Amino acid sequence: METSKNSSLFQCLGLIENYDEPSDSTLPRVITLLASLLGKMIQKTEKSLHTRHNKEGEITMFHGSRAPSMNIHRYIERVYRYTRCSPACFVAAFAYILRYLEIPVDTSVARRLTSLNVHRLLITSLLVAAKFLDRKCYNNAYYAKIGGVSTEEMNRLERTFLFDLDFRLNITTEMFEKHCLMLQRETVACGSRKLRTVLGELTCSCQAI
Repeated sequence: METSKNSSLFQCLGLIENYDEPSDSTLPRVITLLASLLGKMIQKTEKSLHTRHNKEGEITMFHGSRAPSMNIHRYIERVYRYTRCSPACFVAAFAYILRYLEIPVDTSVARRLTSLNVHRLLITSLLVAAKFLDRKCYNNAYYAKIGGVSTEEMNRLERTFLFDLDFRLNITTEMFEKHCLMLQRETVACGSRKLRTVLGELTCSCQAI
């Protein structure tokens, strides 16, 4: 029964497919849901920052001087189309980003996901996820080209990200399913009058958001 539920969940997100012959016309649903959820997280964060005296978040090497012109959905779609990393990597990348945001910092300002750092966090977390999960993975130079950064910067981003996570890349089956459910609920939120997204849960479990 539980296996059947998991299969339906994974099928809904587009995690179960024949990846030996990927379709160019169909994107896994997980990409759309992840882009939507990250976008709402950023809106919530930036709205909150605008209502406070301190409008600065923690500035890290993942921050750019200005937000890229390419929106999150197009950016994630670009990474998928050119790297062909498995859709499971997007779930893992989501989990890694949340872990990164939850890490306590020495400053009085918590880590937050914003339009200035989401693109670099995405390309880095997806690179790390692909290396950890997939049998084949493009090198850092290729990911740097896809992500719009230099190879040297890509190397630094990966190294910093890994050390910040303390190299905790393993994701248990239970944790993977939990993050899949968080993304699936974004589907319900789109059609719900009350907009029941996972943002409430994230606010409780992740102070950085």
